[in-house]
Parts: sequence; C-alpha cells; structure tokens
Amino acid sequence: MTDTHQSQHDIALDLIDLDRYPIADLDSGAGAEFLTECQRLMDEHGWCNLAGFIRSEALEQLNGEANDLLPTAEVLHVKRNIYQGAIDPTLPEDDPRRKEFTHVAVQLADDQIPAETGLKQLYHSDILTEFVRRVQKKDQLHRCADDFQALNVVALHPESWHAWHYDTTECTVTLLLQAAETGGEFTFLPNSRDDHSEDREAVDRLLAGDMSQAQTFSRDAGAFTLFRGGYSLHGVTKVEGSQPRISAIMTYDEQPDRVIDDEINVRIYGERVKKILDSRSAAKTTRG
Repeated sequence: MTDTHQSQHDIALDLIDLDRYPIADLDSGAGAEFLTECQRLMDEHGWCNLAGFIRSEALEQLNGEANDLLPTAEVLHVKRNIYQGAIDPTLPEDDPRRKEFTHVAVQLADDQIPAETGLKQLYHSDILTEFVRRVQKKDQLHRCADDFQALNVVALHPESWHAWHYDTTECTVTLLLQAAETGGEFTFLPNSRDDHSEDREAVDRLLAGDMSQAQTFSRDAGAFTLFRGGYSLHGVTKVEGSQPRISAIMTYDEQPDRVIDDEINVRIYGERVKKILDSRSAAKTTRG
C-alpha cells in the first residue's frame, strides 16, 4: 500500500529509463523478472544499485535544478555520533555513542526544494514509491512526513566526505545527480544492526579504520541506489578533483506520519531549522 494515488500524470514515466528498468508494471513479464532480481540483490548484499536509472536528458534537467538551487543552501557542519545523537561523555571510551564524527556539506532540506521541480515530483511519484516498497518487501511504505528530511539534495565539495552514520528511517534511496571526478564512493556495512541488536565487533572495526567488511562501489551520475540506511552503517569517501558530488536523498517509512525528533533536525540542519521550530513552538504556546 502506498500513499494516496495521485490523479495527475506520474513524472516517473518521463524520467526513468523504463525500457531498461520497467518499474511501471512489476506484476508480469520483464517487470516481474526485474523486481525479483532487485529483491535478490537486497537479500544477498543489502543494496541494489541501478546504473543509468534516469534517462540522460532527464538527468540533465534534474542536475540543473539541483545546481540552480544549491547556491541558496547553507554549508552545514554536522557533528554527531553514528546514531545521529550528541556524544555522551559518561559512556566508556570505546562506546560508539561517545565518538563524534563531523562532515561538511552544502545541503538543501525538503522545505527548500520547490514542489514544481522534477526532483520533488519524482520523489512524490506513486510509481517510484511502490517500486521501492516492493523491492524492500514492505507491506506498506510511505514517503517521509518530516518537513526537512523527506527529500534532500547534498553537495559534497572537493576534500569533503560524508561521515559514518545510520539513517533515521530504514528505507533510504539515493539518486546520484553529479559524480565526483574521483573519490566520493558510497561505502557501507550491510545489515550491521536490526531492531534488537548491533554487530558491535564489525562496527568497532569499521570506526577504527578497518574496511575489510565494508562494501564500496563507484557510481556514475543517474544511478539509483536502494539500501537499508537505518540498518547499515554508511558514509561517502572523500571527494577529490574539481567538481562537487551531488545527490538526491529520498527517505521512506512504514509509518505514514512519523516525523524526526527536533533535536536531530537541528543538529543536521542548524540555525535555520532551529528558528523555524522555535517559531512553531511559540505559535503553539500563544494559541494555547
């Protein structure tokens, strides 16, 4: 079950290479075979990477939108532990909750991406949401209800990287809009935790610099990658060269109306979002 069906034309039909990736009909023929293969990859590896998912002319449009919007974005200095929280100095020194990781990115939150853009319309595609749901084998899946985290555009400039972290929702999809000249590789530790436990030995080794159990792969622009970001510790290696690595991050949740804690959103998005949340809180107090 997906979000409420939209009556207007679904933009996924225009942007996605449906000959190569027949996501509009997953119940028969080539579409059913494709879905089975995506599910197999998720089960075996914890990820499914679809190169050239977006048609070349459509990719030019989406990347153009991102580059037009990014000058209005803030440079975010995100400091957090791998669980998106603040460090706790009372814990043992080897506890991951005590280790702080920092990355610097130019980042647009969902509320900064206009509804008329192809990027926002693609994220709100029922066809795409249904495809993600079925690959992830969920009974229901909804686009994230959070005003800031639902859809993001992230630019990592040369000498920047994305620090190790778990996502705040289980199902995350990334669409690479512009690849780095070198570096900027998506790296993750597949299925490093579940709802009840975490493979602390593997996590500790990765945080100490041992990449032997991590999976790393390069992607070209237009690649669409599904993975379980809430259950797989992941990050992006240092970007090198002269151009930024730009990606759209799409989040989904089994709960239809779940939003992210204000503390986490402020830690990620900084003063702009803090002012918005403070203003909302003041308005509620006044009405009360």
